[in-house]
Amino acid sequence: MRPRTVGIRAPTFSVKISILEEASAAVVRSRRRSVRRIAGVRGPYMSVHPGHPAILRRTLHDELVTLLRNMIIEGELRPGSRIAESRLCDHFGVSRTPLREALKVLSAEGLVRLLPNKGATVVRVTRKEMEEIVPVLGTLEALAGELACVNIHPDEIARIRNIHAQMVERYRCGDKESYGELNRTIHDAIFDAANNKTLSETYNMLQTRLRSLFFVTPKAPPRWADAVEDHEEMMTALEARDGARVAAIARRHIRHKADIMRIALDTLEARADAKLNRTAQTVT
Repeated sequence: MRPRTVGIRAPTFSVKISILEEASAAVVRSRRRSVRRIAGVRGPYMSVHPGHPAILRRTLHDELVTLLRNMIIEGELRPGSRIAESRLCDHFGVSRTPLREALKVLSAEGLVRLLPNKGATVVRVTRKEMEEIVPVLGTLEALAGELACVNIHPDEIARIRNIHAQMVERYRCGDKESYGELNRTIHDAIFDAANNKTLSETYNMLQTRLRSLFFVTPKAPPRWADAVEDHEEMMTALEARDGARVAAIARRHIRHKADIMRIALDTLEARADAKLNRTAQTVT
């Protein structure tokens, strides 16, 4: 913005500085209003939950990373789909620059693939990648269990036991979604108790790569009863602070996640084949 002289013939530095400061403050206020719109704007591309807190302290770039990551994890942006930047910019009320910076972060996390002159697409995990990641997750969970048995506070054990009881109740009701959320809360609590930041960050990075696949799995996970039994045994071992036992159960328990991932990939492949068949029928 060009500084105004507001009717003063001779240039006066103090007046110009004052005007520039006023203009700068106006820009800041405008940016804050733009950022707050992210939390409240509704549109066809994504439904934002009512009561979502306004963005006050985080940067626009950070908030976009979180929102886009959640859209991928929760299946709103499906694996293999192209990311329509213009629609997202319109929806969030932002320019392409912060959006593309956010996409670069997600690309580094392995969630988005950036293609020169073609834009961005949501990464679709291959079967080979899944088979490589899942055993590593099992090893990390085993290590976290061992460390948690050494470091965990009795109050935290009681809290995990309470969450476990809620999870079992959700299993009995057939509530897959709530069961999954409580399941993740238990695993997160064990990693927190392990008190190893590098371990947690590595686990979360790999776990995030696979999270979107959970949203294409069947209503009832395969061998669900066996998975619940594993959790009960793990809870008992944690209360006894038997690290070796917790680790052994964690390595065995990971097979349930592998089963779910395979079913998810089968479902995605079937959808892709069906889409190709519809396209071929339309052309012919």
